[in-house]
Amino acid sequence: MGCVCGRPAAIDDGRCGQTPPSAGKLSAAGAAVPRREEEARKQARARDEALERRRAAAMAMAACQVRSPVPRALEAEQVAAGWPPWLASVAAEAVRGWVPRRAESFEKLDKIGQGTYSNVYRARDLEKQKIVALKKVRFDNLEPESVKFMAREILILRRLDHPNIIKLEGLVTSRMSCSLYLVFEYMEHDLAGLASFPGLKLTEPQVKCYMQQLLRGLEHCHSRHILHRDIKGSNLLIDNRGILKIADFGLASFFDPEQRHPLTSRVVTLWYRPPELLLGATNYGVAVDLWSTGCILAELYAGKPIMPGRTEVEQLHKIFKLCGSPSEDYWRKSKLPHATIFKPQHPYARRVTDTFKDFPSPALALVDVLLSVDPADRRTASSALQSEFFTTKPYACNPSSLPRYPPSKEYDAKRRDEESRRYSQPAYSLELRTFL
Repeated sequence: MGCVCGRPAAIDDGRCGQTPPSAGKLSAAGAAVPRREEEARKQARARDEALERRRAAAMAMAACQVRSPVPRALEAEQVAAGWPPWLASVAAEAVRGWVPRRAESFEKLDKIGQGTYSNVYRARDLEKQKIVALKKVRFDNLEPESVKFMAREILILRRLDHPNIIKLEGLVTSRMSCSLYLVFEYMEHDLAGLASFPGLKLTEPQVKCYMQQLLRGLEHCHSRHILHRDIKGSNLLIDNRGILKIADFGLASFFDPEQRHPLTSRVVTLWYRPPELLLGATNYGVAVDLWSTGCILAELYAGKPIMPGRTEVEQLHKIFKLCGSPSEDYWRKSKLPHATIFKPQHPYARRVTDTFKDFPSPALALVDVLLSVDPADRRTASSALQSEFFTTKPYACNPSSLPRYPPSKEYDAKRRDEESRRYSQPAYSLELRTFL
């Protein structure tokens, strides 16, 4: 039981869309896409992502009964309350009822995280005399679509209220400011950093404790028709009392249980992305979060990432090799956009049970369900919580009984690795010069 570390970016950096020269037994058509066709696909993907941002913002607004454009009276009310016009004009509902906090009421202490669109700092709240986390959001030149995308995250966070979901405590900005900080409760660890802590090995009751809290948080999200869409170790925060909270809802979205509104498939960090998204699905539900949860569970027992693909094609290949390829009935019914390109020439057998035969039987049974290739077979967070994994001994331990560790996050682990490489380089160079 160990490491949940070394993640690739949650938003594709361009490499994930490239097809490698070889992909095992995948169709040769997927490895021989002409350059012009590949460029066309990239352009189409960019258009799809832009469209998704607009659709997501519209759906978030509709879910919260927001009319667009923002009524002038509401906008004026928010500006009068101290919110900057660029925020009030497109995201008034997201901040309704709140008053912005002043930047001078916080003291930044150190940087504790960095994402595609934000930086996170540990800070002292001088008014409330406590340590908090400040997430500074970056915008694309304050474009309305970019602001609406951020407003969705705020709307979602304000809708959620659960012990295993991070709490948004306020927003920091001013009428003349061009930046925005989200104020969160401070958590000392994340699961990625904690599991990669030198010498740490989680016991079975500890794994059950963390997984139980994760599934309870997801159960609450899904009951509110919210998908997280980026479950991974670095987004699962843990405090010194052993409480786990799901964080970073930047890719989260409201979803329609009837699946009448298409969503983007370009979500979830690659190693935790389910096969239907890799195959281009735009109608999906809670199963995408459950697949990621299955990856986390298996990783905690295996001590390493179970499917660390470098590209989308390689990731799909790893999934098929471990979980088997979909049945002919699934291919026919799903009608996924990329099925003709990525469908293997020969079916793959499922090898989950053989690969993880050393896992405890109840853990293996739950992993087997959560890593079902057909999303419908993954069931729900509620059914996972009722599984034999949680109802047989050894039971999940109480969070308060978990050991205390120095603050450890994935960001810290990466920084330690970088420092180690940097310090080892001069010694190697000196040794080499001496030898020469």
